[in-house]
Amino acid sequence: MLLKVRACGVCHTDVSFRDRPSLAVEPGLTLGHEISGRVESVGPDTDAAPLGSEVVVHTIWSCGECRRCVRGLQNACVGTGSRLIPPQGPGTRYDGGMAEYVVVPAGAVVGAAGIAPELAAVLPDAATVPYHAIDSSRDLLDSGASVLVLGVGGLGQFAVSILRAITPARVVVVDIRDSALDAVRDQVDTVLNADSDDLADKVSAATGGYGPDLVLDFVGTDTTLGLAARTVAPYGTIWVPGQAGGSLTLEADRTTTVVPRGVAVVSRPYGGTRQNLLEVVSLAGSGLISAPITTYPFDDALRAFDDLSSGRVIGRPVLTMQ
Repeated sequence: MLLKVRACGVCHTDVSFRDRPSLAVEPGLTLGHEISGRVESVGPDTDAAPLGSEVVVHTIWSCGECRRCVRGLQNACVGTGSRLIPPQGPGTRYDGGMAEYVVVPAGAVVGAAGIAPELAAVLPDAATVPYHAIDSSRDLLDSGASVLVLGVGGLGQFAVSILRAITPARVVVVDIRDSALDAVRDQVDTVLNADSDDLADKVSAATGGYGPDLVLDFVGTDTTLGLAARTVAPYGTIWVPGQAGGSLTLEADRTTTVVPRGVAVVSRPYGGTRQNLLEVVSLAGSGLISAPITTYPFDDALRAFDDLSSGRVIGRPVLTMQ
């Protein structure tokens, strides 16, 4: 399927590709995995969105045939040739959306009629990653539950919006930037600056003294993982989409000084399923979820990279095509 690109998100993954001293992708590959576009043409025997449809593109192009894929778990595809290699997609192995046009598999396309292109573009990653974590943890998030969100950049802000839309949980957020906290202050129960004294005690107090049932760590440093371990409730879950190189030690002992019993840790979850994306698009189309977006004309793409890298963007930067 050929899409005329309407907008394309800029992600920290893109910035990391640019900043790596060695090649991160094949030379000449077009970046951009957060894509919204309009259907221009389709291949033969393609049963998909009609011409002119506004769509978004699932970021994970899995084999579609393995036991995981047939269960709808495209992000856990075992057809990649290695247990350490996740399924790839646009902007990583195949040409992505930082271009006027992009070719994508018809099965990766999800309709997005009525959603602004700049918002639609970031739904497949910035919204689907936190949705995947939250949806997978719904059994924890009943009335009286609490969630700790560490880092409220683009993904963290979508997490807050999603939590408000689909759960009754109390939401506590932590970030080092007051500007990021201000962006979500009116949507959450408690905001805490990461530089606060006795931060773990303040998180405990904000979550009823028992700790958060779910921790969403969108940073992934030693510091944030340590805070997650010191505050999570027994039989709670820590999800770590953040990839800042931190580590977390679990004690296999009868007694523990840090992590309580029964805690599950989901390290570096990968994207989300196509069904997750369908549900995210439905929420966005109903006006139930959103996050701050800063748009840049395509000709100014490198400034978007620079602004994201330096922390000047509150939310998600998006390239728009004229």
